[in-house]
Amino acid sequence: MDFLCEIVQALVALAAVVFVVLLVIAHLTAGMVDLTRHEKEKYFLTATGEKRLFPSLHDPHSRELSVVVPAYNEELRLPAMMDEAMEYLENRQKQNPSFTYEVIVVDDGSKDKTTEVALRYTTKYSADKVRVLTLVKNRGKGGAVRMGTLSSRGKVILMADADGATKFSDIEKVEAGLNDLNPKPENMAISCGSRAHLEKDSVAQRSLFRTFLMYGFHFLVWFFCVKGIKDTQCGFKLFTREAALKTFSSLHVERWAFDVELLYIAQCFKIPIAEVAVNWTEIEGSKLVPFWSWLQMGRDLVFIRLRYITGAWKLQSSHKTD
Repeated sequence: MDFLCEIVQALVALAAVVFVVLLVIAHLTAGMVDLTRHEKEKYFLTATGEKRLFPSLHDPHSRELSVVVPAYNEELRLPAMMDEAMEYLENRQKQNPSFTYEVIVVDDGSKDKTTEVALRYTTKYSADKVRVLTLVKNRGKGGAVRMGTLSSRGKVILMADADGATKFSDIEKVEAGLNDLNPKPENMAISCGSRAHLEKDSVAQRSLFRTFLMYGFHFLVWFFCVKGIKDTQCGFKLFTREAALKTFSSLHVERWAFDVELLYIAQCFKIPIAEVAVNWTEIEGSKLVPFWSWLQMGRDLVFIRLRYITGAWKLQSSHKTD
């Protein structure tokens, strides 16, 4: 019995040492919020090739909707998504002329012709409707979404993946979810598209190992960061302008786990969040490498919580970018 007690005590002591080591590593390796832009990232091109300055999220809105599309090496998948989105948005504007919109494609340092492909839509629809923000270097999906959001003009801002996995007309579902949130403190609210209703089917199609990784990730999200949201990773989220400014100003994580930190920040600020089921289809060509990406996201989840605990990261007031 004494032997077992000694083993338990040793394990507890080891766990405490590991926790302290993780706290120290998390604190010392914490990066700060980086809202700076390269000079080239401050401008977009018009259909005639003129350079124009991007507006700021701090400015009053001048469009009903902004759609931010992060794109890294997406020259092949982007056209299908853009064709679907532009057809929907143009039809909606014809039915309701007071409806105004913009699409901002953020080329996240691509090595292919993503920017050239996106600029074809600027030429076709004008830079008033389609703008391309080309990042000088790859920041990661979270960094690309943030830079596009900070350059937007919309009263509400939709984050939509370049692969078109979510049916674009489902924007009406997340809009309804956003409108149903009451009250909205300081007009802040977020509506998240969700694939949670598809989970049973996806489990049946996945290997046992990938299913284990998926549930492990869900547990870490719930345990360390976000409560009450079943699907934090669906790339179809709608923000009020005020909520976008509040959350993206504090965002640190720029890679795959950025959604989790974004929702963690929102819950810290007590911003109401809706979760709405959307149609979703897996599209070939994903940049997510199953094992290593899940491993990186798991590490990020642990470090997100630890860095806020140690004070290495703090919730920021909404400040302007350079």
